[in-house]
Amino acid sequence: QVQVAESGGGSVQVGGSLRLSCAASGFTHHMTAMAWFRQAPGKEREFVAVSTWIGENTHFTAYGDAVKGRFTISRGAAKNTVSLQMNSLKPEDTAVYYCAADVAAPGATMKRVSNYDYWGQGTQVTVSS
Repeated sequence: QVQVAESGGGSVQVGGSLRLSCAASGFTHHMTAMAWFRQAPGKEREFVAVSTWIGENTHFTAYGDAVKGRFTISRGAAKNTVSLQMNSLKPEDTAVYYCAADVAAPGATMKRVSNYDYWGQGTQVTVSS
């Protein structure tokens, strides 16, 4: 059974840090693209960060404009795992954060919701002032 599961959400004050983790399990192949999206109440799901393997040795990361310089995405040592380190958190970072995983499509930036078939249930991040 395939599954994508997030952990690590919670509440933090402005300027604080949180670390989210995600594991994609039950897949027989390497999920070469793993990403984080977020969705605040009344808003569309927004791209946060992606980690993409192209071949065995080439790895790319990309970030949404709202989080550049504050968030860092990294792959775990275990296959099909990824983390998101969030620093200097702001109230506008409050949202449900979703992990997404899939095999990267050739030529795709993997920044779109439609790029992914596999999603976690989401974890709440709340930043209070």
